[in-house]
Amino acid sequence: MNLKSEAFTDSSKAMSSYLSPLVREIPSSGIRKFFDLVGGNKDIITLGVGEPDFTTPWHMREACVYSLERGFTSYTSNAGTPELREAISEYLNEQFDVHYDPKKEIIVTVGGSEAIDLALRALIVPGDEILVPEPCYISYSPITSIGGGIPVGIETFAKDEFKLTAEALEAQITPKSKVLILCYPSNPTGATMTYEDWLPIAEVVEKHDLIVISDEIYAELNYDGKHVSFASVPGMMDRTILVSGFSKAFAMTGWRIGYTCGHPDLIAAMLKIHQYTVMCAPSMGQVAALEGLQNGLGEKDRMVEAYNQRRRLMVDGFREIGLECHEPRGAFYVFPSIQSTGMSSDEFAQRLLTEAKVAAVPGNVFGLGGEGYLRCSYATSVSQLTEALDRIGHFVEKIKKEG
Repeated sequence: MNLKSEAFTDSSKAMSSYLSPLVREIPSSGIRKFFDLVGGNKDIITLGVGEPDFTTPWHMREACVYSLERGFTSYTSNAGTPELREAISEYLNEQFDVHYDPKKEIIVTVGGSEAIDLALRALIVPGDEILVPEPCYISYSPITSIGGGIPVGIETFAKDEFKLTAEALEAQITPKSKVLILCYPSNPTGATMTYEDWLPIAEVVEKHDLIVISDEIYAELNYDGKHVSFASVPGMMDRTILVSGFSKAFAMTGWRIGYTCGHPDLIAAMLKIHQYTVMCAPSMGQVAALEGLQNGLGEKDRMVEAYNQRRRLMVDGFREIGLECHEPRGAFYVFPSIQSTGMSSDEFAQRLLTEAKVAAVPGNVFGLGGEGYLRCSYATSVSQLTEALDRIGHFVEKIKKEG
């Protein structure tokens, strides 16, 4: 053994002491931690990870294969291929009434997650407060902390359909507030925001000179009317960094192709970080995404319709079981209340897994307002969902008898 190895072996100093305190103090993903318990157990029905059960449409995979056969395996432009950025620009304009210059206002990223990270790292000065409506996607607060920011949760409630209100936002603003992160349609609640809902939020944003990161990865999965991008609200486009991608609506989770759009100055700053960290998004994935925008909108719509049918099945099913469940109008999650059982979210989820063989995510991992709820994804087959509801129903009846 060399002296350097002996020094590390004999030292009482834990290796973890070399880590950044910011990283050391961040908890592991509450979702992944819970689903590690599932393992490879085939008897368990999983309603957990937010991933479509559909396979990427064949013609998109074929476009990728053909690009590989032609040797298209090199780096692309840091910001992504011009063709894909132009297609994204056209798509957003046609679908959501927002227009971005593909040359200066769009970056193709490694999934929407990288786009959120880029935006926060470009904006945060240590000590800045980042406002996050909760319950929400679990990554926002940890990424904020890694960047030196301070996440500030804003609790939303089932009585308001888990929508963000101007009053709740205003109550959390301080002189250190800088960024508001939005995610509508929402993971985990399925909440959506209308144009009328956005107007008072926009007034608060302008009043306090905030920048908005709008995570619209579930934009296409809106079952109660057309999705309204926050960037489309008058006066908000320059203040908004729009984040989206192909993972959910186009069933491309593993391809890791997302994108971000915004003011040229903000995008230029984000591009600096992007080019030094990942260089560019995978070239073959960009080919598949382009094919999806050009020729795959029909398949996208059929997948969305299938989700809508499953949504109704799940909402009606939970209500028949006797668990309150607000109407999720977007994404592919239901967020039923389990408060009537008298259990915590963790206890309910643990017992549901071990006794009923159904895996769902305890609501408390999603932040403020999540305790007393359970997140269930309906991005799985109708037969699996029907069986899961049957098992949950029997489990809840068992609990009632115990009481």
